[in-house]
Amino acid sequence: MTTREELDQAVQRINALKNPPSTGDMLALYAFFKQATVGDASGARPGMFDLKGRAKFDAWSEKNGLPQAAARLDVAPVAPQQ
Repeated sequence: MTTREELDQAVQRINALKNPPSTGDMLALYAFFKQATVGDASGARPGMFDLKGRAKFDAWSEKNGLPQAAARLDVAPVAPQQ
């Protein structure tokens, strides 16, 4: 099982990249990270003028129902190794 420490290391590897992943890949990683750390999406969907917040919320809400442990397993291996 992937631990919170391994998840944090994956985030550090992603943030340290010279060329960041594509927007779609970043949204997928964000969604898995939020599902792994918080669980299912909650709260109101951001308004139509908050395009970035809305995209992030939508990506996260697509992971609703995925167990947190499974989301941790999906994020850590995806982060590039340096």
